Amino acid sequence: MSNYMIGLEIGTSTTKSVIFNRDGEVVSESEHAYSTYRPKPSYSEQNPMEIESAARLAVSTSIRKLKIAPHDIIGLSISAPMHSLICIDDNNEPISPMITWADGRSYPQAAIIKESYGQDLYEQTGTPIHPMSPFVKLVWMKENQYTPYYEATRFVSIKEYILYKWCRTWQVDYSIASATGLFNIHTLRWDEEALAIAGVNESQLSKVVPCTTQVGPLTENIAKEMSLHTFTPIIIGASGGVLANIGVGATEEGETALTIGGSGAIRRFTTQKTIDAEQRTFQYAFTKESRIVGGATNNGTILMQWLARQFSSLTKKETVEVSDLETLAATSSAGANGLFFLPYLNGERAPKWNAKAKGGWMGLTLSHTSADMIRSVMESVIFNMYEIHEKLHEHTHPIKKLVVSGSYAQSPLWVQMTADIFRKTVILPESTHATAWGAAWFGMFALGEVKSLEAIKSSIPIKHEVLPTVRNVAMYEEYYHLYRELYNKNKPLFAEIDRLQY
Repeated sequence: MSNYMIGLEIGTSTTKSVIFNRDGEVVSESEHAYSTYRPKPSYSEQNPMEIESAARLAVSTSIRKLKIAPHDIIGLSISAPMHSLICIDDNNEPISPMITWADGRSYPQAAIIKESYGQDLYEQTGTPIHPMSPFVKLVWMKENQYTPYYEATRFVSIKEYILYKWCRTWQVDYSIASATGLFNIHTLRWDEEALAIAGVNESQLSKVVPCTTQVGPLTENIAKEMSLHTFTPIIIGASGGVLANIGVGATEEGETALTIGGSGAIRRFTTQKTIDAEQRTFQYAFTKESRIVGGATNNGTILMQWLARQFSSLTKKETVEVSDLETLAATSSAGANGLFFLPYLNGERAPKWNAKAKGGWMGLTLSHTSADMIRSVMESVIFNMYEIHEKLHEHTHPIKKLVVSGSYAQSPLWVQMTADIFRKTVILPESTHATAWGAAWFGMFALGEVKSLEAIKSSIPIKHEVLPTVRNVAMYEEYYHLYRELYNKNKPLFAEIDRLQY
């Protein structure tokens, strides 16, 4: 009997292959990085061939480390980021960089669409009108005479490109298709109105299939290079957000996953069909019966990485670690002595959907310390996540369980802030591989190796639970309302500041 399942996690900066045994224990892993290119302000591009190569190398390295034979592997299941876009020619090769979710060049198109017919499109697709959306990116390409757009035979995401290179098939799962802004979440088909506006034909898009679909076989060369059989089951899988929820056991109504890495998101599964009338949250298809709802932030641990670079420059040290900053922040008191930070250094998605939003400290005085400044940055990230939760709460079930994951969850201070600001007990799983484990379990479910997605809960060791600190709860509630007002009062200035910067 085969005993190992591979969860392949294609991320925004690295691809990770994690091999699990049937009990969910990590037995081997390999991670490989790639670069993001910013040729102009607000651009964010990657090389799809570089990512595909990193994925192959991650899988092959993780298998060779473990020294197992291909027949020992149950299968491989794939997690990938949403909102990527690549133009492909008639030789099935990329003729454009991969434009990432973080690319903001299509802001003018997003603003016009949102103010005109954006509400109808949002209600059809569940995707907020924002530069992250491939739909809006395509409109930008059409209006700016982007050469690859006019020469393209098809338009795909990074997962579709990798699957074609490995299996010679153009297919896309419900969750990745749903996040394009081109997919109707009610009919589970490409949306005719969105396609017409983007100037795209359905023939230029991949076949949409359920997330449980098995693709393949692998080509002989790819199978040999990755130390797999050509007939090793490859499960198309879903987006990273969907699989992170599964990986932490947040699979039922009201069970909420909060994941923060460089960016962050709060998500839950639902069978409700209610769309947020104000376009503050997303609602993407997962199966014919269920959807994933939530909101994503552009500004997570990337803010601490930015701070670390500034401190490194000031102190003349080669590196200042983020963990050092967190240690310093812990010497400040909850509320950072009345110092606030607007965390929008990278614009913002949910719930603001304002690509021109700006960041900065408010209330700074001569008495504030570097510890206060760092702590206020950390608190602002959680305030923003809580604001997304508030919008979700208006049209979904209340939180009955809050599970956290991502690199931020390795910080006890940040997790405690989460418990205090959300006023909820926070569940912290032991494993740091939530997305990869979710992908692996989902793959086993698709292959009939496990009975249900919910059954994963018995295979998720819990590190501990973090309770809210009573003395901080009321104070954070007051601070949170001030934080929201600071954004509202400064919002009219952001577009003017953006004009000066770009």
